[in-house]
Formats: sequence, structure tokens, C-alpha cells
Amino acid sequence: MGVVLGIDVSTTATKAIVIDASGRVLGMASSEYPFEQPHPLWSEQHPQLWWDGTAEAIAGALRAAGVTGDDVLAVGLTGQMHGLVLLDADGAVIRPAILWNDQRTAAECDAIRATLGPDHLVEITGNDALTGFTAPKLLWVRDHEPDAWARVAHVLLPKDYVRYRLTGEFALDKADGAGTILFDLAARDWSPEVLDALGIDSAWMPPTHEGPETTGTV
Repeated sequence: MGVVLGIDVSTTATKAIVIDASGRVLGMASSEYPFEQPHPLWSEQHPQLWWDGTAEAIAGALRAAGVTGDDVLAVGLTGQMHGLVLLDADGAVIRPAILWNDQRTAAECDAIRATLGPDHLVEITGNDALTGFTAPKLLWVRDHEPDAWARVAHVLLPKDYVRYRLTGEFALDKADGAGTILFDLAARDWSPEVLDALGIDSAWMPPTHEGPETTGTV
């Protein structure tokens, strides 16, 4: 029996759902995990929690549905936006992910506005620089953790780390890219102007895809 597996990598749990070709839900499961607040305004989570939660949730959903991995025809991913995942050249996690609800980056937001001009920033990206977005988190790491910054080879969002662990591929949904303030909305891809102005290597950024596109094979 062919089924479709959905995975949601959220802030407090990873959920999995199995549905058949008619859209009928056959099984669901979730795996909860915490996030850390090591300092006021900080919110962090280690990506290994998402991967462990994904494995547990998938196993539970398949059991509940009475199917195996061999029955899965396709996998869909969704999850928390804006979080910063940094990997080195070997694909290893450099530091805990800085989450969407982290509020440490007010100074970096001001710096982004000053560098690009607030109106021009919105013209390119469609957004102001806000603490929840990804770009200010990158600048915070650059300014406060130079050893970590020196190791960066890949920048991902949370669900895209799970995609990488599932498939070995680096990829990002264009809709999620728009929430990084590193995206040119008109071009629907990374903005060379914004990346260059902020000193972010374009080679770190994954290829971007429309949501329905296939981005890897398990």
C-alpha cells in the first residue's frame, strides 16, 4: 500500500502523519523536546533533538498506520521558520540553533538597516530587520562567536537540517527563504546585494526550491 509521510519539525515537538492516496489519516505520532534559554532573551535548541524526534515520530506514525517505510511513496516537510542552523564543511553542527523566538539581535537589526537603508531593505526583501529573522542571527554569531563563524560552511533552517539528515541534500523552500531577510522577493532567490552588504558568503546558502519540488531521495 502506497502512503505519504508528513513531518512537522516544530519548536516543542516533531510530529509525523501517514495518509493514504485519498487523504485519509492512517496514523500519527509526536516526540517532544525542550529548548534552552541560557541567558535572558536567548532561545536555543540543538538540531540533534529534531533528528531524534523525527526518528521517533516516524516510527510511531508508521506503527500506528500498520505500514513500513517501504510503503512510503513521498515525504513532505514543514517546520519552524527563521531559526539559524550552522554546519561546518563536514556537515557537523557548529553550535546550538538560534530559534525564531530568540530576541538577542536588536543591535544587529539596527546594523542591517544602517548598512542597506531601511527602505531599500524592504524594497529587496519585503521585510524590516526584526529579531526573529535569520540574518540578524548570522551577524550575531559573526560579532560574538568568531571561532564558530570561521567554521561556517552551510546555513540551514530547522526543517532543512532534517531534510539534510534524511537525504544528504542541502535545500530550502523559497517561502522560508523570504523569512530570512536575505532573499530578493522579485527574483525569488538569495539576494547577492544583501549577502554581499552583510558579508555573508553566498556559497553557504542552500539551493532554493518551490514547495512542491522534489529536493532529495531517502
